[in-house]
Amino acid sequence: MNVLGLLLLMWALLNTSLFFLLDARGESTPSTISASPLPKKHKPKPMFLFSSKMQAQSPGMPLVPVVEEVHHQDLNKKILIALVVASTLLGGIVLFFSCFWIYRLKKSRKCRAKSKGDDVAKRHSPSLIGDKFNLLRMAGKKGSVAVMEYQLLQAATNNFREDNVLGQGGHGCVYKARFSEKLLAAVKRFEGEAQDIGREFENELNWLTKIQHQNIISLLGYCLHGETRFLVYEMMQNGSLESQLHGPTHGSALTWHLRMKIAVDVARGLEYLHEHCNPPVVHRDLKSSNILLDSSFNAKLSDFGLAVTSGIQSKNIELSGTLGTLGYVAPEYLLDGKLTDKSDVYAFGVVLLELLIGRKPVEQMSPDQCQSIVSWAMPQFTDRSKLPNIVDPVIKDTMDLKHLYQ
Repeated sequence: MNVLGLLLLMWALLNTSLFFLLDARGESTPSTISASPLPKKHKPKPMFLFSSKMQAQSPGMPLVPVVEEVHHQDLNKKILIALVVASTLLGGIVLFFSCFWIYRLKKSRKCRAKSKGDDVAKRHSPSLIGDKFNLLRMAGKKGSVAVMEYQLLQAATNNFREDNVLGQGGHGCVYKARFSEKLLAAVKRFEGEAQDIGREFENELNWLTKIQHQNIISLLGYCLHGETRFLVYEMMQNGSLESQLHGPTHGSALTWHLRMKIAVDVARGLEYLHEHCNPPVVHRDLKSSNILLDSSFNAKLSDFGLAVTSGIQSKNIELSGTLGTLGYVAPEYLLDGKLTDKSDVYAFGVVLLELLIGRKPVEQMSPDQCQSIVSWAMPQFTDRSKLPNIVDPVIKDTMDLKHLYQ
């Protein structure tokens, strides 16, 4: 029922009450018929009305008809009834409108709450987040990165379920996150001591918002949730180079040409860091697990938590303590603690050996002895005739030996 219908109903009820009231007053109002001379040719018949209120007429005057006043009691009863009916109807109408107003108010509040919830849902909408990421990538502006809500990451990773784990590093796990049908991402959760987490998180966030290159991982967003920190990267469908070489497939998906392509991609990424960044950047933790492969096996450098600048005047810096991964750390860094961009070049050489030989950077020969791939391979390279024998058997059929001797 709309407002116009309610007003018409109210108008009709009030008019009915008023009509009843006026009708009651009209019926009970006393009236007097005045005596008027009658024509002489008509002789009225005598009429006698006996009433306690009738006054005696003079003997010489003819009798005239009079109407008796009605008692005021009947009138008062009808007026009282009309007032009761009118007030009851009016009270009912007021009560109805009050209930109707309260109902509309509650409905309006629910609508506002629903609208607010829809706005929150829209903000968390995977498609909108995906569009935002796409716009950020298209804009290509340094420092442009999305600040994401924890609830969105929680939903995209199915509450960080174990079967969504892509890998595990020194400070936490990397999870697969599905934000929409077309948008997959990798969410890295930083765990461990607060000081180490904060330093590496801020360092990587700082570098990846400044650095943009086709062979360096793209940062899509970040999140702070209490003491836990998250970084969101573009999805690399083929995982890390380490998982491809040393995982269950043992490098069977990587042909000779793909391995050479990966080596060139890594070299281009390092070249950008060392030669085109100002000041130059030293990655400090280059290894096969930090080289990620997309669906086309394009390689990109990742994990910039330990990256530092080498300065404008000199590329040599001193650091206290040993940082990096065993098997990839340059000997000069282990000896005197001096770090240069050549430390990254040494680590790149280890990666090349992994691609060529298919062995891990450090292998345990016995319970008490480990051997690095460098110390094992160097004697083999002195005799060119032995080179075909040390090549990863997986790629022997896909390679041209003349490329090996080059």
